[in-house]
Amino acid sequence: MREIRAAITGIGAYLPEYRLTNEEISTMVDTTDEWIMQRIGIKERRILKEEGKATSDMGVEAVKELLEKTNTHPDEIDLLICATITPDRPFPATANIISRKARLTNAWSFDISAACSGFVFALTTGTQFIQSGQYKKVVIVGADMMSAITDYTDRTTCPLFGDGASAVLLEPTTEDVGVIDHLNHTDGKGRHYLRMKAGGSKLPASVETVEKGMHYVHQDGQTVFKYAVSRMADVAVDIMNKNDITPENLAWLVPHQANMRIIDAVARRMKISPDQVMINIQKYGNTTAATIPLCLYDYEKQLKKGDNIILAAFGAGFTWGSVYLKWAYDTDK
Repeated sequence: MREIRAAITGIGAYLPEYRLTNEEISTMVDTTDEWIMQRIGIKERRILKEEGKATSDMGVEAVKELLEKTNTHPDEIDLLICATITPDRPFPATANIISRKARLTNAWSFDISAACSGFVFALTTGTQFIQSGQYKKVVIVGADMMSAITDYTDRTTCPLFGDGASAVLLEPTTEDVGVIDHLNHTDGKGRHYLRMKAGGSKLPASVETVEKGMHYVHQDGQTVFKYAVSRMADVAVDIMNKNDITPENLAWLVPHQANMRIIDAVARRMKISPDQVMINIQKYGNTTAATIPLCLYDYEKQLKKGDNIILAAFGAGFTWGSVYLKWAYDTDK
């Protein structure tokens, strides 16, 4: 009997309509379009402006498109995993809310919190349920409303983040496609360098924490950049070596979209050309758990069955990881 693998068989996405440009950000803080493009590589980012809307609403729209594109009935879904660090509320899980709103009546669901590595961790987790033979259809959602935790008076962080969601469907296959390998890591020493300082059990919300801006993203940019380059590059090269992937037979690197300088450094370390790297950071900014599936969504029509693809991410915690997969289908042009 041939090995069962988990294959991505479809992708859906949702992006808010509002575009926050560098020009508009330059009216909020002391920065310029030129500085942001040179240092980060972001031209604009999408922001969810509609009153009362949250991360789950974006996730629902991504799931609905996914189900429509794959001709899948909501009742067929066995499990939904949502990767997010901007849940609608601390509890219940945003995955529960998405499942309810998308009418996935037979699915159980839970959240994964791994920041920018969230989609890689969630994909790895969902893969296990498919490979075990327990489930036939698993949805992985990467969704974040980063505008909800971004301080638009902080010039070091406010140009970085955007809002968005994407969802993929995992199904079993015995063909030579699908998720083949993964390498995931965490190191809690990074907890001080990229975090939200208040709002949890260690420092509950109070008037003081709100007044001090402790419910926004805070990061030590230089330290995070250094670790992101080394860890993301290391794990991508490690998974290449482990699976005998060379620059010549790699179709695509799908890196987390945090900073163009990080992406370029990882590609150089892997010895691949810019043409092998998926990039959409200029359009959406850093949407945290949504960046990797949004890349797959944007590039879907360029993907061919059997393409060797490596996903690589680095996030708060620190967390970092990589997935090696073979693309499972050809998209009609």
